[in-house]
Parts: sequence; C-alpha cells; structure tokens
Amino acid sequence: MVIDPPQFIGVDLGGTAIKLGRFDQQGYLLAETQLQTPQPSMPGAVTVALCEAIEIVDPNHQAGFVGVGLPGPMDAEARVARVCINLPGWLDVPLADWLESRLNRQVTLANDGNCALVGEAWQGAARGFRDVVLLTLGTGVGGGVMLGGQLFTGHNGAAAEPGLIGVNPEGPICNSGNHGSLEQYASIGALQRLWDGDPEELCCRAACGDLEALEIWETYGRMLGVGISSLVYVFTPQLVLVGGGLAGGAVHFLPAVCKEVEKRVQAVSREGLQIRACALGNGAGRMGAARLACQRLISVGNAP
Repeated sequence: MVIDPPQFIGVDLGGTAIKLGRFDQQGYLLAETQLQTPQPSMPGAVTVALCEAIEIVDPNHQAGFVGVGLPGPMDAEARVARVCINLPGWLDVPLADWLESRLNRQVTLANDGNCALVGEAWQGAARGFRDVVLLTLGTGVGGGVMLGGQLFTGHNGAAAEPGLIGVNPEGPICNSGNHGSLEQYASIGALQRLWDGDPEELCCRAACGDLEALEIWETYGRMLGVGISSLVYVFTPQLVLVGGGLAGGAVHFLPAVCKEVEKRVQAVSREGLQIRACALGNGAGRMGAARLACQRLISVGNAP
C-alpha cells in the first residue's frame, strides 16, 4: 500500500491580507491563494474566512496539518491567540480548536514574525545563520529572534515583539499601550504619515530618481535604523532581515538603516553584521507556518 507523503498548509494572517500556501515536506509550494482580511477583523469573521480559503487551496483534503501565523503571542501549547494588538476583539481566542472542529485537520498557531523567520531559515536568506533578528514591516511591525539556531520565545512564549520597543517616549500612541514604539515609525501607517500615497508608487518614484521620494525613504530608514540599533545591542545577531509589505522598498531605505546602525552601535557589537531584505518576500510567513506545523505535529507521532 502506497501512503502519500504528508502535506501542510501555511497561513499568514495580517491586518490587510491573508496569504495561504500548501506545501510538501521539502517546502515545495503546491498551491496558493490570497484574500483580503475581513473588516472589521473580528475572530469569528476571520475564522470563517480562513476555513473557506483553506478549502480553496486544498479542495481534495490532501493536507492534514495547518500552521497559522498571527500578529501576536500564543499560549505555551500554541493553540490560543493571547492577543493580536492590531486586530479587534482578539483576546485569548482558541483559534486552533475552532479551526480543527471545522476543518478536520490538525492546527498549530505561531507568532507571524516567528513564522517568517522560520521560513527564511528553512528556504531563504537566513539559511546557515544561527543568530538572526527579523522584522516584518506591514500594517504593524512584528518580528522574530533566533539565537543559537533556536527561536527565542521568552517567558510564556510572548517574545519577541521587536516592533513594540520604544524609540521616542513622546511619540504617537501604539495599540500596545506604548508611546513612540518602533511600529509607529516603521509600519505602513508610519510611512503614510511621511507621504500620503501608495508605498509601491513611492518605490517607483524613488527608482526614477525622484528626490522627494528618495528623501522620504531615507527618513524612514533612519528611524528604522534607530530601532534596529537597540536590537543589535541586545541580541548581537549575525544577520538582521527586513520583510513584510514594505520590504519591496528595501533598496531605497536599507542604506540609511545601515548608516544609522554604524553610527549608533559600537564596532564590537556589530562585528560581521549583515542587514538584508528577506529572500522569500511576502511568502516567508506562510512557508514558516507550514514548517512549524511539520515540526510540531509530525514530531508527536501524527504522521499518516
């Protein structure tokens, strides 16, 4: 009797879009889809949207395992979304239970930044590195930290949230309750406070040499560099990666980031440091979520 190898669905749930992919154990993308996140993004509406999207990406139920990346911390068992600060109504939501009862598939949850980092470490720019900090630049600013080749998740699994570190005590209020967090200077909303338009258009203008666009990206990069400098002092990584929706502008803002880090961080703390854009783009989160589903659900003896 031939048993088909297991397949995995990875979900990247963001404030604007939900990205899904079906993968094999080697990370090959078998199918994909994307949809807009329901607005308002209440847990019930998102659950229904996820179930419908998963049926689209896997109509023949070939994947028995689902990993879901969300913008916030999970409980220690990776089954309850403790809080998602940029999604309304998300407080101790038992999303894994809700999905399993509807999908008849096994589900695990993870922080979306951790998912992106796992994806990049598996098939992307973080392969071969053991100490990595990753930032996801989108509706919010998430991220993940890998130390010694292992995800750093901290007490009760609530780490790491690099986007919530403070960079200006008098800055705009954050949904986390902080004032002047890095998220307030590095998210899509932060960029739109500098330029009221579409980030892709700003990239195009900068690529054509528009001086205003180049100056805006430089200002954005300087503030991002301030936050990254603090993270480098704490973790002394080999590699800092930037991903998410704004990473498409990395060619325009990373020079300012690097310049700021060189100015603010002493040489011994940034020795050998590389700062790059993610290699997998917006696909890192869903790939990492699928990888975590493979690691967590297969490892406990649930493989077919």
